[in-house]
Amino acid sequence: MRTAPRVWLCACALLAACGGDAWRPSAADDPAQAARRQAAADARDAMAQQLLGELTAALAAGGPTAAIGICRERAPAIAASVAAQRGVGIGRTSQRLRNPANAAPAWAVAYTAGPATEPAFFTGPRQQLGALFPIRLQPMCVQCHGRGDEVTEPVRAALQASYPHDAATGFAAGDLRGWFWVEVP
Repeated sequence: MRTAPRVWLCACALLAACGGDAWRPSAADDPAQAARRQAAADARDAMAQQLLGELTAALAAGGPTAAIGICRERAPAIAASVAAQRGVGIGRTSQRLRNPANAAPAWAVAYTAGPATEPAFFTGPRQQLGALFPIRLQPMCVQCHGRGDEVTEPVRAALQASYPHDAATGFAAGDLRGWFWVEVP
């Protein structure tokens, strides 16, 4: 990707400005971080599979308004369960948040705010790994995250009730919706 070097330079500059305890980009092929990268990918897969399963079931049983409850209540519980089982920190974030509790960790802010769309890895001051994995909007997700009339009035009302400052609509299937972030000690 042509913009990747600029994104990395911006991320490096922003991270360097944070001082000696800053996180720094780490190459995806860094052998010292290989096991941590695999642990991060495994944790992301576990969270994504469980969340997708519950969302699919909720959509089938109660439609998109039922799926809102899964994202609001179950997604944080799934993240906490995966974190405890795997000894990592994990969550979801986006440039356009629906839930302010999903703000990016400090080490990920510069990267997730830019135009990058590929997985990225960072090394922390104690050699921990930070990993970002893109979340692409699935076709079923346009019911709550779509453009214009793809989000029906009952869904809009439910979203407004749960997320009064929602910024997570206007996406099309395949768009970068956000990121899974994982911290591996």
